Formats: sequence, structure tokens, C-alpha cells
Amino acid sequence: MDGESCVKKAYEFILHSDFEQAIEWFERAIEADPSNADYHYRCAVSCARSGKWSKAHYYAKLAFELDQSHSEYRFYLDTVEAKLLVASAEQLLTSEAPRHADALAMLRQAAELDPLSFEAYFIMAMAYAETGDFEGAAASAKEAIRLDPGHSAARTLFADVSRKRRRRDRFIRTHRKRNR
Repeated sequence: MDGESCVKKAYEFILHSDFEQAIEWFERAIEADPSNADYHYRCAVSCARSGKWSKAHYYAKLAFELDQSHSEYRFYLDTVEAKLLVASAEQLLTSEAPRHADALAMLRQAAELDPLSFEAYFIMAMAYAETGDFEGAAASAKEAIRLDPGHSAARTLFADVSRKRRRRDRFIRTHRKRNR
């Protein structure tokens, strides 16, 4: 079966929300024409829809390597890489001994790759708050709210961090030693 026929079959499964079968048919299309970047890209999208982010990354990377002139492939690769970085950062933050500095570096990189990643900014805000960096937490929470204005947890986090920052600033002003 040729690649285009396999892609048509894959879309039949997508219309029935069977992304597992769609992935199989996209992979058959790739076997039929391994140099077709569009097949790799479409397979990456289906993998992402199924939550198979590592596999989505593999195919997105191949699509971009095969056709670097296609800006959509670069954008999608960046989006998938950002998602993987966010997931890795979450693991670092939820481990028995959280590694905030490493997680924050990953989250900043994820936000750079995908400036529309609400998750990156929201988790970054929580990580900054846990380390006591209320300025970083407030800025990240504000960006998360800009991306998803209706997200109540982001609004609550921003309010909490802002309140803690104001208290800290008041404490510093009232306990500042005067130069005499």
C-alpha cells in the first residue's frame, strides 16, 4: 500500500477518535515513504494526542530534520520538547528531595521553546514560591493568568504570592536599621 493510501486510512481512524490505529497507519505510510516529512509530522501529532510524548518527539524531530524549511515542523518540535521539559521538571519537583534549581532551569527553557505553555509558567510560579522567590513567582503566575485568564488556581497563587511579597517588604521597611 502506498503512503497516501495509508494516510487516508489513518484519517479514517482519527475521525473515530482511534489514535492508536491512526498511529499504526501513519507508521505504515512512513515505511512506504521514509523521506516524507509530512508523514512523520502527522504521526507526531497523533502520538501527542495519545499522550505518547516521547514517540511524538521522535517523529517531530524526524519531520524537522527531513524538511527544515517548514516552519510548522520546527514550531511543533519546540512545543513537544517544551512538554517533555515540563514533565521532567514536575518529576524533579515532586521527588522526595525536590531539585528546584534544576526544575526551574527546565521550566524556563520550556517557556522559551513554547511561550504559550500555561503549564510551564504555572509550575514555574509554584516552584519560585516554594523557594521564596516571590518576584519570580508573581511574574510567572501573572504570565500563566495572561495565557489562561479563567484558571482559578493561577489567580489564587498570584494573590498569595503578592500578599507574601507585600508582607515581606513591609517587614523589611519596618526593621531596617537606620544609618546614624
